[in-house]
Amino acid sequence: MAARLKPLDQQVMVITGASSGIGLCTALLAAEKGARLVLAARSGETLEAIAAQIGEAGGEALAVPTDVGERGQLQALAAAAVKRFGRIDTWVNDAGVAIYGRLDEVSESDSRRLFDTNFWGVVNGSLVALPHLRESGGALINIGSEVSDAVIPFQGMYSASKHAVKGFTDALRVEVEELDGAPVSITLIQPTAVDTPYPQHARNYMSEEPKLPSPMIDPHRVAEAILEAATEGGRDVTVGAMAKLDTAVSKLLPSLGDKMAAMQAHRQQRDVPARAPEGALFRAGGGGQVYGREAH
Repeated sequence: MAARLKPLDQQVMVITGASSGIGLCTALLAAEKGARLVLAARSGETLEAIAAQIGEAGGEALAVPTDVGERGQLQALAAAAVKRFGRIDTWVNDAGVAIYGRLDEVSESDSRRLFDTNFWGVVNGSLVALPHLRESGGALINIGSEVSDAVIPFQGMYSASKHAVKGFTDALRVEVEELDGAPVSITLIQPTAVDTPYPQHARNYMSEEPKLPSPMIDPHRVAEAILEAATEGGRDVTVGAMAKLDTAVSKLLPSLGDKMAAMQAHRQQRDVPARAPEGALFRAGGGGQVYGREAH
């Protein structure tokens, strides 16, 4: 059974990681197009300000402070969405955190916290959302990365978590779409490096301030891909030329992919000392910024 997906102006959309970057950009763009929104992140005050901004522009958004690593909090998020709007049409699992550092330097507690957010957050969100999406049809959209297929040194645990997100999403798609024939579209979005506050929010083991290797794409390109998946469906969507190249090379020429990845090792540091090495791994990042601090 094909998924029954509504136009955006008829949708109720839940977005995790909505306080900054891709999640915030997606929320603002969806609100412009008439979707009613439920915004989740750990930053309660930031979420409330974003919801108020959307309301002042004529939209409708509900802010629900949520730690996606806790299944119960995601169940409460879904309940709040249904209580306010009556249903859920699209659920976007975008929340994520990052760590910059060699794998043999990163602590186990930091690595587990990253997986709680990046992997278990997607698992929790997906399994909480599915009963609601099955009811009347809908879209489940998980945010992976080009490093769901490729890897990048000094972000090894992030790469591992995004590989895990892809494996989970692919298996879930087979069970829900193929075996059950449920009216749900399950899409994995795989962007290349995106100009967001991602590096500033990362836990950083390096002595320099972290950055993403260029070229970076505008977060609006990723938001547009997410909203297209919300209305048109799709299986996996790479966003950005480098994402297409890196995922293809990792599959077809893996040894070359290793060498290409190694070339990125020293393109991830700025020529300034590290500013806030603890990052937002264990605390809310706040911010309310779509773009990264350096470029905008």
